[in-house]
Amino acid sequence: MMRLLQTGATLLVGAGFGASVSRLLGVRGRKEEEEEPGTPLGLLSKVPVLPVPRVQASELTVSPGGSGAVMKYGFPSLANIKTRESYVSSYDSRTRTASWVIERLTPASLNGPSDRKYCNFKEDESIHIFHRATNADFKGSGFDRGHMAAAANHKWSQKAMEDTFYLSNVAPQNPHMNQNAWNNLEKLCRSLTRHYLNVYVCTGPLYLPSQQADGKLYVKYQVLGRNHVAVPTHFFKVLILEKADGKGVELRSYVLPNEPIEEKIPLERFLVPIETIERASGLHFVPNIMKRTSSLQAITAR
Repeated sequence: MMRLLQTGATLLVGAGFGASVSRLLGVRGRKEEEEEPGTPLGLLSKVPVLPVPRVQASELTVSPGGSGAVMKYGFPSLANIKTRESYVSSYDSRTRTASWVIERLTPASLNGPSDRKYCNFKEDESIHIFHRATNADFKGSGFDRGHMAAAANHKWSQKAMEDTFYLSNVAPQNPHMNQNAWNNLEKLCRSLTRHYLNVYVCTGPLYLPSQQADGKLYVKYQVLGRNHVAVPTHFFKVLILEKADGKGVELRSYVLPNEPIEEKIPLERFLVPIETIERASGLHFVPNIMKRTSSLQAITAR
């Protein structure tokens, strides 16, 4: 099997994660930063390049009883966009995981006849065989197949729930983290549908630098199986919460380390400024949101 070419990169993280985050992000009037185009470091020969069709945001909808467009607040990035019955995602062929997954939660999407016992994790055959994860990659790895778009978010349709079991909607998660803190965060997202008109959830992996013995920063992560599925160092969730009667939008952004988390630590300790996630992931959220609303409040640790 071809060995992956690896390149070093330094991510400048604007704020600490977890308990160290306490400042409020001022988002009103924030200017979008200019991006410098990346410079290719080399080309892999004999690897087929598949064209990605252009997709309009208005085409990407999820319809549990006539719900609105999932992509109301735009695309965090535009590479390898995929649409499913229950979510929209951007797939990273290098890591064999999604860069981000967006879903829209309402009381209607959380209720219905679907049953998880009829669902099985499966390869995403829409992805080239060179670039997709398989169940064998996870076998014996010690990591869970962690959902990005959670199955329980889409009970409105059996097909919608089954779509969350594509391995392109999965990333390796520490079992303790997946079954405890991450599960609690997913439950929080669902509970917010009782208080907000719409809950948009964007989820994805992060690969953050850590300081090594030589005092330098390195991005270091494990890979699983024959297909080298990347194990993220952290995960993020960005919640875009629409208030009732069009009274504005609240924004909550979380980063959790991909490791065991003490169960007594409240989820509020993992709130971070949204710019931290934007810088670390290369994604954009706030400029897209500000195009849709003039009233945006960022919620940080209380």
